[in-house]
Amino acid sequence: NGLIPKESLAWRKKWEEDFFEINGLLRDKQPEFIQNVKSTVSDFFGAKTENTFLTPNFSFAYATLIDLLPDNFTYLVLEDEYPSLQYPIVNRKLKHFTVPVTANVETEIQTAVKKYNPDVLILSIVQYISGLMIDLNFIKELKANHPNLLIIADGTQFLGTSVFNFEESGIDALGSSGYKWLLSGFGNGFMLLSDDLRLKLVDLNAGVPLPTIAMWKHKSILDTFFEPGHQDTLSHGTLQQSLKFLKSQGMKQIQQHIKSVSEEAYKLLLERELVLPFIRDRQVRSNLINVQIDPSLYPNLMNSGIKCFPRGTGIRIGIHLYNDIRDIHNFINIIESLR
Repeated sequence: NGLIPKESLAWRKKWEEDFFEINGLLRDKQPEFIQNVKSTVSDFFGAKTENTFLTPNFSFAYATLIDLLPDNFTYLVLEDEYPSLQYPIVNRKLKHFTVPVTANVETEIQTAVKKYNPDVLILSIVQYISGLMIDLNFIKELKANHPNLLIIADGTQFLGTSVFNFEESGIDALGSSGYKWLLSGFGNGFMLLSDDLRLKLVDLNAGVPLPTIAMWKHKSILDTFFEPGHQDTLSHGTLQQSLKFLKSQGMKQIQQHIKSVSEEAYKLLLERELVLPFIRDRQVRSNLINVQIDPSLYPNLMNSGIKCFPRGTGIRIGIHLYNDIRDIHNFINIIESLR
């Protein structure tokens, strides 16, 4: 999980105090507040406010979206994907095919799209076990060559580390939780839709009447699916505050900093042959690194002050704006002492 900025923690404390003030009006201003958060989210990621939906997490947003699509759609999914992406396809008994994750994963996807002609491709931009990052330029090209293919992506392990513009990405639906690199803790997430997908979903629900009850009159038909009940203003407000913090630091500067620190980590780990072979052979790499050391060393690393997690055949670390070269050198020294 990512950290939370001090500014966001201070805002949370003040918000809770004001929210529970007996004569306060914050509870009556939930719709306006949520709309304001949507504007912040859409502006930060280059999306349209009317195509932005606030949810408790990625998993809820994604499952809701899947249920809105025709149940005869065919899906293409990467092997060993995050359970929240893969299992909703399985437990709904939807037809799907899998793609192996290799050093040439983009070629594997392209081949599978031509072979199976799926309706939907689902993937995490950064894979949670290996840290493999999908080439974003490839996604643009894939969409350009297959305009009818819906591309649904999980950005949880990616967003907050690089400059990103949703409208220019070629992705039709991008969901994320805020707990990782967006520095927002739990209880918040969102789903961004392209114009084409939003209109398609509206058309699919054309026979559903809009709400007439006063408290829901402001909701669109898609709001009633993605945002069906009361929303946690504290959690979504934390997301808003953290996005403001990231924007104040400058996403270009954050991206360059993470790149610089990550390159040092890869350099030292590659020298020690501690990087997964199919990650070693790629040009596009993420700040999420599966270090190939015995997962049983996890308690030793935690006791040494290294925040990490066992994943697959190694132990995964993540690098963000609050890390620097000294952290990498310290980590290398610790694992050298444990090997």
